[in-house]
Amino acid sequence: MNTVLSLKDARLALDGNAGRIKILHGISLDVAKGETLGLVGPSGSGKSSLLMLMGGLELATGGEISALGKNLSTMTEDQLARFRRDHMGVVFQSFHLIPTMTALENVATPMELAGHKDAFERAMAELEAVGLAHRADHFPRQMSGGEQQRVALARAVAPRPDILLADEPTGNLDQSNGQAIIDLLFQLRDRHEATLVLVTHSNELARRCDRVVRLRDGRVEPQEAAA
Repeated sequence: MNTVLSLKDARLALDGNAGRIKILHGISLDVAKGETLGLVGPSGSGKSSLLMLMGGLELATGGEISALGKNLSTMTEDQLARFRRDHMGVVFQSFHLIPTMTALENVATPMELAGHKDAFERAMAELEAVGLAHRADHFPRQMSGGEQQRVALARAVAPRPDILLADEPTGNLDQSNGQAIIDLLFQLRDRHEATLVLVTHSNELARRCDRVVRLRDGRVEPQEAAA
C-alpha cells in the first residue's frame, strides 16, 4: 500500500482549567494514496482533533505522525505551514473566508503567496468548477452559506493538494446545499486525484467513503467497510 498518512500511537493531551485532559489515546492508522476515509463518532469523541493532527494544525503530545513520508511531529510551525501550503487542502465547517476579499481573491491569495504566477487563472478555473464563476467579484457577505462553502472548497483544491482534509464540510448547511457540497467534494477529489479524509456526522456522506473509522472517547473502534 502506498501510504500517504501514517499515525503510530498518536496521542493528544491539552491543558485546561481542570488540569491536563487526554483527548486522543494511542491511535495507529494508515491512509492510502487516493483513499477516501471517513471519521465518524459522537460529539467529543476526538474526530476533529484527529483531523487536526493529520494536518499538523495540532501537535501530537505522543507518538508519531507522518504525511507523504515526512514526520510532522519534528517540524517547526513555519515548516508545517509551508508543508500544508504545498501539499494539503483544508475545508472547515465554518468557511474561514476573508470578508474583505472577493471570492476570486479568497481562492487566489494562498497560491499567490506561494509564488504561483497563474494564481488568478487557476482560481477562476476552480470557481468555474464549483459553479461560481459569476460570483468571482462578490464578497462573502453577498453570498449564501452554500456559496461560501463552495468558495472554501475551490480555495482548498486550487493548489492541487495531495491530501484534502474536511472537517464537517456540510455542518452549517441545509440538506439541499449539503448534498451539493458532498457531490462537489467527491468530484473535486476525483478531478485532482487527492486523498480525502473527512469528519462527518452524516451517514450518507460516510457511506460514500472507501473506509470508515469510528472513534469513541479518543480511541478507534473496530473498523468497518463503508456500504
